[in-house]
Amino acid sequence: MPFRTPRLAVVAMFILNGALLGIWASRIPAIAATHDLSPNLLGLLLLCLAAGAIVSFPLAGRMVDSFGAAPVTRAIAITYCAALILLGIAPNIALLAVALFLFGMAHGAMDVSMNVWATEVEKAAGKPIMASFHAMFSLGAGTAAALGYVAIKSGIGVPLHFTALSLALGIATLSVASAPWQSQRSAAQPGSLFAFPTGALVFVGLIAFASAMGEGAVADWGAVYLNSSLRATEAQATLGYSAFSIAIFAMRLAADRLIRHFGAVKTARSSGAVALIGVLMVVASQNLGTALLGFGLMGIGYAVLFPLAFSRAAADPTISPGRAIASVATLGYGGLLLGPPVIGFIAQASSLRLALLTLAVLAFLIVAFAQHLRKPDA
Repeated sequence: MPFRTPRLAVVAMFILNGALLGIWASRIPAIAATHDLSPNLLGLLLLCLAAGAIVSFPLAGRMVDSFGAAPVTRAIAITYCAALILLGIAPNIALLAVALFLFGMAHGAMDVSMNVWATEVEKAAGKPIMASFHAMFSLGAGTAAALGYVAIKSGIGVPLHFTALSLALGIATLSVASAPWQSQRSAAQPGSLFAFPTGALVFVGLIAFASAMGEGAVADWGAVYLNSSLRATEAQATLGYSAFSIAIFAMRLAADRLIRHFGAVKTARSSGAVALIGVLMVVASQNLGTALLGFGLMGIGYAVLFPLAFSRAAADPTISPGRAIASVATLGYGGLLLGPPVIGFIAQASSLRLALLTLAVLAFLIVAFAQHLRKPDA
């Protein structure tokens, strides 16, 4: 069938991955209210999500190298949908923590496997298309967050919201992702199971960390910030992540062309500067409009960094693609998942505005380390 092609299969997986995260992000205030979570306790629960992802990175890298990215991604997608359903029906804090750990594992593992699959399809295409795949992640996340707004306005509860969309998206995605594809497999490499970057990949991972911590902060704290600091309604608070995701989506659609024209290093440096401006605008904002504009600039700034980091990792001559991407993901998605709990701890000790200023320091590091995104053969 024409819609079952390898490229569309990867597109569908990126949309699903972003959508499930966006669904979760859109209802965090509701879940926090249901379980009466303080910022500190919410931060601890998000740490469970982070722990699950960190455990999954090296496992996913080994699975991809052994069995191939395509079949591993399909299997993980089913688990990811089931984990979101568990989040919606968790009756108490203890089971919510378990569900978050499983959700984090599925999210992290799928990020590794689908990005390896994406690099395979990009190589077969013979041109840069990684950013367009990541645009589909943003499309899924932003659309799902917007649907969260609709669900809240319609009075739909979290359990029904999570269950209905998980089933619908899972079935649709797996139908498109059934396209035939022979994934690459790599022989097992010596070393420990835990994948941690070495050499230039350390700096690539730190760039991914800085970008991902910003993305994670917006996903998990954006709605809370708008609701608590700017007194936005619960429905209005969902617009922050929507604005952020839409900006990332739009930027990533143009990113492959920009990277070809300006190169990876100049593009990354400019991106870090734009992200810095966006963070400062959000923190200084006194009204919803200014904050939404700041979130949009953050989205533009962070948009190209993950595609650049994963493309650079997959091109490393000293390590297999699965293990390379898993190693960068260990730092990168460590920022996505560990960052929000850290923001929560700082917010508990001071304020959420002050906590978000940590993102400005990390944006500066993106500018400083940008030269390490140049590929070895470039």
